[in-house]
Amino acid sequence: MAAPVTEHRGIPAVRRIPPGIRTPAAIALGVLLLTDTLRVFLPSLITLYGRAGDTPPEQMGMFAALWFVLPFASVPVARLTGARPIQVCGAVVLVAARLGLQAADGGDLQLYVSATGVCAGLVFLYGTARTAAREAVPVGVAAGLAISTVAHLMLDRMDLVWRDGPLPWLAVVAVCAAFLAFVRLSPPSDDLAPAAVWFLVGPVLLIAGMTSGVTAFPGGMSEQHSAEFGVVAMVLHVVVLCWGVVIARTAQWGWWAAILLIATSAWTLEPSSPLSFATPLALGACLRFSACAATPPGRPPRGGVAVLGGMVVFLVATFLYYAAYDTNLGFPNMVIPIAVAVLVAGTSAKVSWRRPLVPAVWPYRKWLPTALILGLVTGLFTWHPDPGQREAAQPEFTLITYNIRMGFGLKGTLDLDRIADWARAQHPDVVLLSEVDRGWLLNGGHDDLARIAGGLGMRYYFAPAADPLWGDALLTNLPVKEITSHALGRHDYPTGAQAQAIVLTVGGKEVGIVNSHLQAPPGQAPEVAEIVRNLGRQNGTTRPVLLAGDLNTTPDDPEMRVLSAAGLTDPLLALGNPPTSPADDPVKRIDHVLLTPGLRAVEARVPRVPFSDHLPIVVRLRLT
Repeated sequence: MAAPVTEHRGIPAVRRIPPGIRTPAAIALGVLLLTDTLRVFLPSLITLYGRAGDTPPEQMGMFAALWFVLPFASVPVARLTGARPIQVCGAVVLVAARLGLQAADGGDLQLYVSATGVCAGLVFLYGTARTAAREAVPVGVAAGLAISTVAHLMLDRMDLVWRDGPLPWLAVVAVCAAFLAFVRLSPPSDDLAPAAVWFLVGPVLLIAGMTSGVTAFPGGMSEQHSAEFGVVAMVLHVVVLCWGVVIARTAQWGWWAAILLIATSAWTLEPSSPLSFATPLALGACLRFSACAATPPGRPPRGGVAVLGGMVVFLVATFLYYAAYDTNLGFPNMVIPIAVAVLVAGTSAKVSWRRPLVPAVWPYRKWLPTALILGLVTGLFTWHPDPGQREAAQPEFTLITYNIRMGFGLKGTLDLDRIADWARAQHPDVVLLSEVDRGWLLNGGHDDLARIAGGLGMRYYFAPAADPLWGDALLTNLPVKEITSHALGRHDYPTGAQAQAIVLTVGGKEVGIVNSHLQAPPGQAPEVAEIVRNLGRQNGTTRPVLLAGDLNTTPDDPEMRVLSAAGLTDPLLALGNPPTSPADDPVKRIDHVLLTPGLRAVEARVPRVPFSDHLPIVVRLRLT
């Protein structure tokens, strides 16, 4: 018998979807939009509200906490209106904020719209925790994280919010419309998920955000990898994410808690470890276990307050982990994700311990082909062929050195493509970058280096400094004879530093390059000077060497005399000594290209570009 016409009015496509899928779809799309806003809000805290470290960290933390605490006001309001209006209101404001971010062009508007979006997303989760069926929660959360990560990877880690044009707008509007439709038609349930599963949403979001953006890097992070190997890792990553959703629906094995601890620990030691691929599977299983918990008789469901508390855990753990790079916490920050994994594993294990440990029925015949196809499509979207090396015909080359501040410009927008477009117009042979981020959750999980290198058509060599995902990089297609990264002493400064020592061949001659970003110049300048001396020695003869990067040292500082004693001179002094920092109103030069005998600056410029809080230096060098 045909359904009445009224059954398909308003939102016919969504009405045809079974009711059991609507609620997980609403949760999944809500998590997707929330992670979208978080990927804007977190870096905006640093670049806009933090003003590159000028704002006291405690003030910045209070500002961030405000938007995670405000949703607790939903608790007394829900007693008067019920949970359903809270859910719908949070969904509508979240959609409005996401559309506002697509229209915003950086600045304070971006900061406050993203903050409002995060707050609204938590309100939506609170209302959903009071209305969603138990079975819908684990698969909805796991699917939201999987969709968010796969979309992030498929977009080459350059989210739609940072893209201009009609196509990103159409995609965002379609997702927002589908989200509102699923929220409207999601049937409320009396069989609510326990507080445990909702509390774990925040910790699970933290672990997934920290681990999912970097597992596509195979092998050592400091090497130039083949594009084909990267595609294989990408496909495997997507397959595992899809399988995590299936496990969130079916798994009943209690071993997943231990697997989560092993996978998270492996990630802290080596972010590209193959063991970390198991993280999405374990997170999905832990969510499933927690949803199986029974609410004690007579106790009202507390999932709404629990999800807000879990998101506070997300905020505190995020800030503690990344604050360790600017403040000495008294303990290594790697214990934080492991502690959060212990929290997730312990909560789920407590539930699964009471249930029979029987294997689940895995619908591999249905899901595996779909996951493989999606993985192959994602790999093809992100595949970039490796550029070939080329020889320089003359003993001259153009070099750019630039502190890119993780790719966020003066307006707080992610300007990786603009950096690549500008740099390509300079026709460089060598590009040296500082503050390169390869997947920090705090900065949105982007791979700055791969994105800029793809835009330039250059090979890249990464040198970890603060941790395996943050440091300096060399980009060039000139022949690289040798390359080594030397760790520099911390000298009581929490952020680590390194000196990347490179030997290139230019016009048949060798030239040494030391690429560094000094964090504690008084102690690190002598170390870098010694690296310059050693690189200049060549089988009893000498080779010319240059030292470049953000040295956090002005030409008048005592550290510059230490570098001068190593035979380095500053060619920009004779060219007007142009300042490089801060970029919007430069008053001092802390970025340098220093030369030993055998190198001469033919031309040097400091262009006024707004893609970072530093200005770049472009110099044309000749081997004499």
